[in-house]
Amino acid sequence: MKAKIGDLTKIRTGKLDANASSEDGQYPFFTCSKEPLKISSYSYDCECVLVAGNGDLNVKYYNGKFDAYQRTYIIEDNDSGKLFMPYLYYFMEGYMEELRKQAIGGVIKYIKLENLTDALIKLPSIDEQKAIVNVLEKVKNVLITHDKEICKLDELMRARFVEMFGDPTANEKCWNKVPLSTCVESIDNGKSFVCDSGARQGTSPAVLKLSAATYGDYRPEENKAILDEKQFVEEAAVHSGDLLFTRKNTPELVGMCAYVYKTPAGLMMPDLIFRLNTTERCNKIFLWKLINHDLFRGCIQAIATGSAKSMSNISKERLLKIKVILPPNELQEQFAAFVTQTDKLKVAIQKSLEKTQLLFDSLMQEYFG
Repeated sequence: MKAKIGDLTKIRTGKLDANASSEDGQYPFFTCSKEPLKISSYSYDCECVLVAGNGDLNVKYYNGKFDAYQRTYIIEDNDSGKLFMPYLYYFMEGYMEELRKQAIGGVIKYIKLENLTDALIKLPSIDEQKAIVNVLEKVKNVLITHDKEICKLDELMRARFVEMFGDPTANEKCWNKVPLSTCVESIDNGKSFVCDSGARQGTSPAVLKLSAATYGDYRPEENKAILDEKQFVEEAAVHSGDLLFTRKNTPELVGMCAYVYKTPAGLMMPDLIFRLNTTERCNKIFLWKLINHDLFRGCIQAIATGSAKSMSNISKERLLKIKVILPPNELQEQFAAFVTQTDKLKVAIQKSLEKTQLLFDSLMQEYFG
């Protein structure tokens, strides 16, 4: 049996502007962002599901005192006794994609009340709803654990870098500081291609999306198929051992690196990505972690050009002039071996995470599809 959300709940919106938050507030303040802000007072004290009504549509569950932005929908049980609120939360989590399709508006999309009230939800008994939530929460906790394990390994590598080399900007260990041109003998350009909007099928040639190298790890699945396979350019092909550098991106993400341990054949660099070819004096994995390190990001962002509201760009000339620490090769190699071993652990955890995600998705489809 299915029922309309509007027949099982009462739905209202918050009343506050988004700027009503207070950094030292003691109550959560739910806006359209994924993470709640803080506020000094509260207007609501209930168990509810909160849906962001515009912008980045998302859903949250909360039970307690809080306040909410005027475009945040607050969904409560209407005392029918037919709906377990955590069950509604998981339904809405799976329903977000449908809401995004229904959203209207220009630059900032938004949903209407009827998009929520008219949604149909399967309605088993309360005991069955609780059992479903129990299963989903167990699987979700495994996903959260895997995510935390990956984050801890990333933190470990950053900490190991500082332990071995110190702050790369302050250089308290007094390493040689040299222009990047001492470490990089050449820089290869990517190419501009006419692409499909979707990823390639099979092994046909494709060009990487910027996101393939934006977040520190190489993500070959982030690609776009090229319309004409004859467009394949060997000079732009990605190979194992490449160090990719995003020369153009948002001001926060410009200049990120990704090291390619291995890659499927037939993928090429777009014109927004450089390939850095290092000299014998510099290990690529060491340079990868140096460029991406939180303590060095400011130096990379400082050489980018472009306004704060536009895409930032880093030229070859500016990049090669930047000063970097250059520890002895032996230490670089030691660090690279540590990173390689740690990344093997990350890959194993990531595979387990992906399998668990598939299980979670299949359960969501079974329960709510």
